[in-house]
Amino acid sequence: MNQSLQPEGWTAPKGYANGVAARGTQIYVGGQIGWNAQQQFETDDFIEQCRQTLQNVVAVLKAGGAGPEHMVRMTWYVIDRVEYNARLKELGPVYRDVIGRHFPAMTCVQVAALMEDRAKVEIEVTAVVPDAA
Repeated sequence: MNQSLQPEGWTAPKGYANGVAARGTQIYVGGQIGWNAQQQFETDDFIEQCRQTLQNVVAVLKAGGAGPEHMVRMTWYVIDRVEYNARLKELGPVYRDVIGRHFPAMTCVQVAALMEDRAKVEIEVTAVVPDAA
């Protein structure tokens, strides 16, 4: 089981954890982007690319016998932090629809570009599946 780490006296974070403690089998999900399983983009919309990217993360986790509840760390790379911040109210429901109400330790950074020209977001994840009791 994963345990969120919240230092005493700190304001609770919204939509992420400050830290997570976990023990078990580790799964590392390489950077996923907003294209489908055939590596084709179906949209250039930031929110829809985020949805597809999160779905891709979940698919890789599933292939490893894990689910979103096993995520302990998530790193987002976005090409436009202004758009990311401006569209958070749209992004929240998409995140909860795909991932649920599981919020690992997260980092989000703006990058100059991603390797695929049409990609607007890339997400990498670390997950830990607890050892059998």
